[in-house]
Amino acid sequence: MRINRLIEKTYAEGPGCRFCIWVQGCPHKCDGCFAVDLQCYDGGYEISVQDVIAQINKMSDCIDGITLLGGEPFEYAGELSEIAEYVQSLNKNVLTFTGYTYEELNSVKDSSLLLEHTDLLIDGRFEKALTDYSRPLAGSSNQRFIYLTDRISAQKMSEYKNRFEVRVAENGTLQFNGMGNIEKLQKIFKAKEFI
Repeated sequence: MRINRLIEKTYAEGPGCRFCIWVQGCPHKCDGCFAVDLQCYDGGYEISVQDVIAQINKMSDCIDGITLLGGEPFEYAGELSEIAEYVQSLNKNVLTFTGYTYEELNSVKDSSLLLEHTDLLIDGRFEKALTDYSRPLAGSSNQRFIYLTDRISAQKMSEYKNRFEVRVAENGTLQFNGMGNIEKLQKIFKAKEFI
């Protein structure tokens, strides 16, 4: 499986403390995508399902669940379904983002396996003309929250607020994750001469 990065603990990618997996590669190429570097299939690095599970296992006492995003998680539905099944066996939840609609996923290879082990699916391509940060986690108003189990409730999501996290990498660069008005955040950092 090819991923761009992992974050072992974050509060900016869904309810509670989460382990996040950003996969590398996306067929949708949405106009205005803020993860353009995750669209190509030759970026990032290879990692095995077993290595990801081992990292999740080390964090299992600290996390409420995992978030699968990217890129397009359903490009790696088989591998991610194994990880998601393991996470659910720990009584943790799985939030999966996809550019496909729920209806389109019926024709995507192996999608049923990942859907079976997803608690909350946020579906639909990012539509620049429909940009809307008033809801948590979704970038445009066409994207839907599809609750596939009761492990993550609509009530819990209504209480969640968009936020960003900023990390300083070993090489001194800033890394952002989370959801919200990224252009406003960039202006703040440029004004302070951070970037």
